[in-house]
Amino acid sequence: MRTNAVLGLVPFVSALVSGLAPPNYPGFRTLWSDSFDGSAGQLPNAGQWSLVTNIHVNNEMQEYTTSNQNVQISGGGTIQFVPRKTNGKWTSGRIESKQAFTPEAGKVTMVESVIRFGDNSRDRKQGIWPAFWMLGEAVRHGTPWPLCGEIDIMENVNGLPTGYGTVHCGYSDKGGPCNEPQGRAGTTGLPDSGWHRWTIKIDRTRSYNWRDEVIFWYLDGQQYYALSGGDLGDEHIWTTIARSPMFIILNLAVGGNWPGAPNGATADSWGSMMEVEYVAVYST
Repeated sequence: MRTNAVLGLVPFVSALVSGLAPPNYPGFRTLWSDSFDGSAGQLPNAGQWSLVTNIHVNNEMQEYTTSNQNVQISGGGTIQFVPRKTNGKWTSGRIESKQAFTPEAGKVTMVESVIRFGDNSRDRKQGIWPAFWMLGEAVRHGTPWPLCGEIDIMENVNGLPTGYGTVHCGYSDKGGPCNEPQGRAGTTGLPDSGWHRWTIKIDRTRSYNWRDEVIFWYLDGQQYYALSGGDLGDEHIWTTIARSPMFIILNLAVGGNWPGAPNGATADSWGSMMEVEYVAVYST
């Protein structure tokens, strides 16, 4: 197993380390955040996050575990999601916020994280699928996907220099207002695998007209995609993604319908990880 030092990552330390506090933005107040304080090897704050297992979707190959071999506080103020391959079987990590967040009428709700990927080259990341996203809390009460609503703030597949921001919604996984199962997506180029800031803003300042409400996607403060209620064309479905409670998910999948299966060159461990500096939810 490789060590953090080999890849030049945040070194493991035994002392409690405070993570970088989420920034303050003029006109916004912080509703919720986690800067992943703690000692190396700890699991994330159980008061804020659930470690999720037994998720089998999209023909993904990994099993999510509660092991700190797959998800851990780094000891340097970050959290790491590390895929592992043992005896031909893949494991990884997934966490979900216990709290859900409802965009308020007349306000802008912002969700943000700073994320980097492991240093393995693209040819060693076939099938690696890190993501930072939100799912409608209705799914926890029996509403099926995609009707529950989903906003993908950041996805990356196969080590490609591309980030994806996507919405999934509707009554069926075939077509509909969100063009399922592909969803409605925007893309942005990624200059490297290093630290970048991923943000969405759900703008309900024109809540008197649902068609004028907008979801914006940003990379490092630069907008690269927007979707309005008018673009979607269905008020009920728009409500599921822009007016209803959603919880936050961080995970690293392996394989699946979109990236395809890993191949013989796909590497596990730190070089294929996702590392997260903070997650924060804001509102005007």
